Amino acid sequence: MDIEGRTGLERLASRSHPVCGPDCSSSAGYAAINSICDYYQSIQDRPVKSDVKPGYLLETLPDAAPTDGEPFEKIAADFQSLIMPGITHWQHPKFMAYFPAISTYESMLGELYSSSVSNPGFNWICSPACTELEQVMMDWMAKMLGLSDEYLTISGVGGGIILGSASESALTAAMAARERALHRLTRSLSPADAAQTSGSSTPIPIREQYTQKMVIYGSTQTHSLGAKAALLLGMQFRAVPVSRSDDYSLRGHALREVMERDVKEGLIPFFVIATVGTTSSGAVDNIAEIGKVLKAYPTAFLHVDAAWAGVAYALPDHRKALRLDDVNQFADSFCTNAHKWGLTGFDCSLFWIKDRGNLTEAFDVTPAFLRSKESDAGSVIDYRNWQIALGRRFRSIKLWFVLRSFGVTGFQQHLAEGIEHCQQLASIVNASANFEIVTPPSLALLVVRLRDPLAPNSPDEVLNRLNQALYARLDARHDVMLTQTVLKSVESEVHCLRIAMGGVNTTMKDVQEVWEVIESEGRQVLEEYRSQRELNV
Repeated sequence: MDIEGRTGLERLASRSHPVCGPDCSSSAGYAAINSICDYYQSIQDRPVKSDVKPGYLLETLPDAAPTDGEPFEKIAADFQSLIMPGITHWQHPKFMAYFPAISTYESMLGELYSSSVSNPGFNWICSPACTELEQVMMDWMAKMLGLSDEYLTISGVGGGIILGSASESALTAAMAARERALHRLTRSLSPADAAQTSGSSTPIPIREQYTQKMVIYGSTQTHSLGAKAALLLGMQFRAVPVSRSDDYSLRGHALREVMERDVKEGLIPFFVIATVGTTSSGAVDNIAEIGKVLKAYPTAFLHVDAAWAGVAYALPDHRKALRLDDVNQFADSFCTNAHKWGLTGFDCSLFWIKDRGNLTEAFDVTPAFLRSKESDAGSVIDYRNWQIALGRRFRSIKLWFVLRSFGVTGFQQHLAEGIEHCQQLASIVNASANFEIVTPPSLALLVVRLRDPLAPNSPDEVLNRLNQALYARLDARHDVMLTQTVLKSVESEVHCLRIAMGGVNTTMKDVQEVWEVIESEGRQVLEEYRSQRELNV
């Protein structure tokens, strides 16, 4: 609102400039910034989880927009009274569910500046800074993470783009992989088999004959983005079994066995998702073994999804365990999210590919109204040809603000603190009689489960019931937030609890207090279980 608190209609009527009148400036903006600062100053005093009931906002808000504009002061007040009660506070120091989704002041201000110069960004000419800053940021990040020069935009061959999510990145890679596979199939067949069709480098008969036979591969621990990509493309997804003895990592021999069986059935392996830091346990797939298997399949494309863990490549001491050298050698594309552990607000998914031609072959459709002399000359990148959508947001500003404000050293310190919290918590859990660590600690992720020390040989089925009961108790609380998972392997299914640290506001004191809640609830579950068992004897 302006100084007089006028409505939107009144402000519009007073404007002397096509964008903003002379009095359109201060109070509403200052009030919003102050409100955000107050929120972060007191966030630790709020419940982590929203306790509203389904439909609370649907029943409260009017069923139509107001006829006349309202003062901005009232709108801002309603944000506090109506919206905030329905917010789950991901920036809360005791939020340890899913993975961190960090938003820093630098990122928020970058988002504000980005919104102030809003443009659809599909062509270089839309706003040259929008394209070129993104190129620079993707190369900054690639160098900080230790990615090979093939992934750099300045290489002129590969390059990076900022997308909305790791799921979008995987779908983008899958679509590029599909076109690459079809092109290779086309070249392997006699030109007489099919005539080229206008608008496509793949003949329609070949596309129709082979597309439905193409298969996407991941493991039973691969994020649902793999299955969703297959669903959207009308293809099959193979979840290759993993072993508990391999810490749930996808191995080459298991993948080869499944792919060989598919080929015998006339199917075509074309896209494999390897994961660095699986959602359930933080497992790292054996990328070198997978890459060597794929050498026998010229239609296959390897995408590495490191949505959460990939930013940890910024720490050189962790690159070996996270198989960075294998990513650089074998992967065709790679994704990590700056909007998870990387200090940048959602959305900011970083996607790199070694051959940008795979993207432009899949996505370049250029009607006359999208052409420009710079594009025709080949002197610029038009990111619309690297992605599914036409329009795109100016996301690189917030990443620029974050990297300049924190620097590489500050970025590394932030990551190291989350890892240190995890290591300290692992020591605490190891000293607990009632809990055990299920998989090796992975960066800032710890996976644990409740056990009964009076029955140390309890089968997984019994322990699963205990841990389901524990999660139900934790899920009913609003002072902490955690998530459960099921680790599926060839040996068993293990129900357990994930503790995802790394929040920018989280201290070791917060970690200890969350653990005290888990232990307390765990004792209650054990007491109830033992009482019930005695009654049944």
